Amino acid sequence: MPQEIPQPIERATLSRIFLYFRPYRKQVLLVTTSIALAALAGGLPPLFIKRIVDHAIPGRHYQELAWLCAGMVVGPLLAGLLGVAHKYLAAWIGEQVMYDLRLELFAHVQRQSLAFFANAKPGEVISRVLTDVQGIGQALQDNLVKLMQNALTLSVSVALVFALDFRLALVALSALPLFVLPARRVGRQRKQLKKQTQARMAELTGILMETLSVSGVLLIKVFGARKRETERLREKARELQAASLKQNLVGRWFQMLMKLFEDLGPAVVFGVGGYLVIIGEIGLGTVLAFVTLLKKLYSPASDLAGVHVDIVTSYGYFERVLQVLDLEPQIKNAPGAVALQDVQGALKFEQVSFAYGDAPATLQDIELDIAPGESVAVVGPSGAGKSTLAALALRLYDPTAGRVLLDGHDYRALKLKTLRQHIAVVSQETYLFHASIADNLRYARPDASQEAVEQAARAAQIHDFIAGLPQGYETLVGERGYRLSGGERQRLAIARAILCDPKILILDEATSALDSTNERLIQAALEPLLAGRTSLIIAHRLSTIQKANRIVSLEHGRIVEVGSHRTLMERRGLYARLYEQQTFRAAAADLV
Repeated sequence: MPQEIPQPIERATLSRIFLYFRPYRKQVLLVTTSIALAALAGGLPPLFIKRIVDHAIPGRHYQELAWLCAGMVVGPLLAGLLGVAHKYLAAWIGEQVMYDLRLELFAHVQRQSLAFFANAKPGEVISRVLTDVQGIGQALQDNLVKLMQNALTLSVSVALVFALDFRLALVALSALPLFVLPARRVGRQRKQLKKQTQARMAELTGILMETLSVSGVLLIKVFGARKRETERLREKARELQAASLKQNLVGRWFQMLMKLFEDLGPAVVFGVGGYLVIIGEIGLGTVLAFVTLLKKLYSPASDLAGVHVDIVTSYGYFERVLQVLDLEPQIKNAPGAVALQDVQGALKFEQVSFAYGDAPATLQDIELDIAPGESVAVVGPSGAGKSTLAALALRLYDPTAGRVLLDGHDYRALKLKTLRQHIAVVSQETYLFHASIADNLRYARPDASQEAVEQAARAAQIHDFIAGLPQGYETLVGERGYRLSGGERQRLAIARAILCDPKILILDEATSALDSTNERLIQAALEPLLAGRTSLIIAHRLSTIQKANRIVSLEHGRIVEVGSHRTLMERRGLYARLYEQQTFRAAAADLV
């Protein structure tokens, strides 16, 4: 397996990382202080051993012996208490930084354009918010604290062994490369295997998200694909299992060698130190104290070599999170953007063209002026650009060329909040949260009273249905509203839009997936919503738009005709052909 050399940590990135610790610098100082004191307290017992063997026992100093023995207990106890304190503080800091990062990351991702989510892999955004941030927290609570702890313990141990005897110290330190070099090699292997394990886990998460959602389960049941999907999951789970086993087993020979070196070190020190005791150069207590300190010397040195790679691996979590935070939203407020106070609802597309990335233009030279309170329907074959026009009206995208204007103001010169406050959309795919009906309706206006909610529901022809439910407006709708029928979901979406009370309403094929009964209910519900509002209606069923003030026919991304239902039927153009085709299909369906 080729070894991966950890990338150097950039100073600029490191500075950004430390910014997240600035609000908690007092706690960081307490953690550092407690670790240093714990290292000092843990280093005292070997000194007490030296004093006991070389002075207290030979001199028969019973009281001193008692105090020194007590010190051998108190020192580790104090170190343990300080260890509990710094672990708690480190965990607290880690949780606070994770909390801050999650909120910042979520808010920043929400500011991204729709294209960002459309191009993201399944589960990728959630992985950044959950897995990567969790990795950062784990790094702070474990790796960073371990690095500080081992560094301070090693420093204290080196100072103590030199204080005991410089000759034995040189002998002990000469063995450190036997710990450090293998540890770094094993650390690199662990990093590479950890990345492989994370990749397999992300793929497994993506499969689970796709297949365990309501839509995914429905598709699997419809096509009888349960065994196929189970097999796909089994293969991916097997890959994850293999990667996890390799990660857990890597370095098993290294651990055996470390144990050998830990046994070899005391043997060498006893040999050299014993000779020095025999010739009268040092006392026996010095050798015993030295051997006791060896574990505090070799173990931190070995851990430091491995934790360096863990720190660099964890640094990768920060890099991935910062990459997202560095993304500039494609749709954002321009400098000096203004908020309109009195919106009339005049909507204008001025020589608008649009293309998704490098793809051919979806819309070309769209010129459309919609007066306040006017109802304009947009029709055309599939792929003509109807939904793209609606997306531009919502400013989910900006035009590639031309402008979209509200009351004479370029969309890009207005604050997004202005648009979102005064535009509502009812689409074919109604999204409802897994919450109560009342909560879903209040999503448009969180401060709406119960009376206002019920009035909106009555206007949308859905109040009687809700009132007949056992829990009424507190009924949970289920994931994406799957406990409700398509018509019920659509009427809830209309009630939500009524509660929002927008100046501009966009209907994006709101009745295309409904039967004739539900279509009539939806049409009745739409009447109070359309009254007095500027409306852009993306229509699939042409029978539903005959009352529109104007009808715009799109073909290949261009406007080919504009007029009323009667005018366009008389012209015998695209609209007339589409209308007659739908009428013929409806008649044929009735005969069947």
